[in-house]
Amino acid sequence: MQPEEYQQLVQENLPPRPIVKNMLWAFFVGGLICTIGQVVLTIAQNFERTKDEAAAVTLAAMILLGTILTALGVYDEIAEKAGAGVAVPITGFANTVTSAAMDFRREGFLLGMGSKMFVIAGPVIVYGILSGFVVALIKSLVLGLF
Repeated sequence: MQPEEYQQLVQENLPPRPIVKNMLWAFFVGGLICTIGQVVLTIAQNFERTKDEAAAVTLAAMILLGTILTALGVYDEIAEKAGAGVAVPITGFANTVTSAAMDFRREGFLLGMGSKMFVIAGPVIVYGILSGFVVALIKSLVLGLF
C-alpha cells in the first residue's frame, strides 16, 4: 500500500470531530475557572489593602486549586473534556508543574521533583521573560522616537 493510499484510508475511517462542542466546552470551563478567580479576587479585595495584594492572593489561590485538583486526579479528567479551556489559565500552569513533580517523585526531592518539575515549565518561564523584554524594548524604542 502506498503512503498516499494509506493516508486516504485513514482520513476515510477517522471519526468526525465535534469541533463546535469542543469549543463550547473549552469556552465554558475556561470561563468558569476565570469566574472562580474573579470571585476569589473580589473576596481578597475585602481583606487586602491594595488591588496588587489581592491579585497576589488570587494567583496563589488559583495555583493551589490547580495543584490540589491535579493531585486528586480531577484536573486531568476536566482537561479531557475542556481541552485548552483548562490549559490557558494559571491553573493549567500549576497542573503542568504539579504533574511533572508527581511523575518524578520516586527519584527523590532534589533530583526528582526539584529538577524535573521545571522541565515543562522552564520554557514557559523563559518565553515569558523574553517576550516581556522584547515588548519593553519595542515600547522604549517607540517612546524614544516620538
